[in-house]
Amino acid sequence: MAARFRTPPSNGVPGALCAAENFKDILELARTAAAGPSIHQLTGNKGVNRVIGMGGDALAAAVDLVGGQAKLARILGVTQPNVWHWLHKSERVPGEYVLKIEAATGGRVSRHDLRPDLYPKTITDHRPVPAAVAEEDRVRAECWRLVGRLLAAPPGAGLLEAVGRMLGGEGDFGAAIDALARAARGTGADAVDREYHDLFIGLARGELMPFASYYRTGFLYDKPLAKLRADMERFGIASADNASDPEDHIAAIAEMMAGLIGGEFGAPAALAVQKQFFDTHLAPWAPRFFADLEKAEGARFYRHVGAVGRLLMQIETEAFALAA
Repeated sequence: MAARFRTPPSNGVPGALCAAENFKDILELARTAAAGPSIHQLTGNKGVNRVIGMGGDALAAAVDLVGGQAKLARILGVTQPNVWHWLHKSERVPGEYVLKIEAATGGRVSRHDLRPDLYPKTITDHRPVPAAVAEEDRVRAECWRLVGRLLAAPPGAGLLEAVGRMLGGEGDFGAAIDALARAARGTGADAVDREYHDLFIGLARGELMPFASYYRTGFLYDKPLAKLRADMERFGIASADNASDPEDHIAAIAEMMAGLIGGEFGAPAALAVQKQFFDTHLAPWAPRFFADLEKAEGARFYRHVGAVGRLLMQIETEAFALAA
């Protein structure tokens, strides 16, 4: 089906459709994406939907289980400083050591725990959008989740391969999906990792600052972040203790939008609540961010992520207006 707008059904759900020739294709892609590392992966914790930060938690657990960094280094045939670097700098284990660590811990730290980009859970392992959610809203939620995942961290080889299989439909959004898929097929995980670092991290700072506060006020940790935190408290969303970035990162807000649509914080949010969240936390700045990403000097793969995000914003804006 092509990206388009249509008259909202009687329940008032906006007809914001993602461009995919097959509804199951986009769900599979987005759920594969959600299995990867994320600064904003949502899960229940003591009644709170907790935003989990990226980090070396799985590796740290493995170190504890085997009896220390030096012992794990001996098992792997590397030096203790190598293990320290993985824990505190790169925050990821090189792929060739993942299965050895899984074996050394007796499976208590799994390959998925260590490198979900290389060993994603199956689709059925990922918590699906509740069946009660209308199909169009299921697609909307997964589209937001996919955009958030690609902006949360550089995609690994498995996710790039999945993105490369995506098929677009007719129209601008379909063309953007096709272009993103071609870009994924034409690059590699290492190149995208470097691109992500240059765009969003850099030596002092990246080319772009993907935070609502910065885009709206020129400063980090400003009023837009305070408003977002108030809404997070309202919906029962909390930051993980080890999250290093402010919660108004574009990736985190995209994941929150997905959760409101898909019912990840309880019942799916009413259309008016979705619109209020969208108007407050995305509409004032996300279009500029996605446009900047499209034209960023260092953007190659991410230029197409920017195009998909910009068009998704347009679809949602027009669909909310249509449903009003």
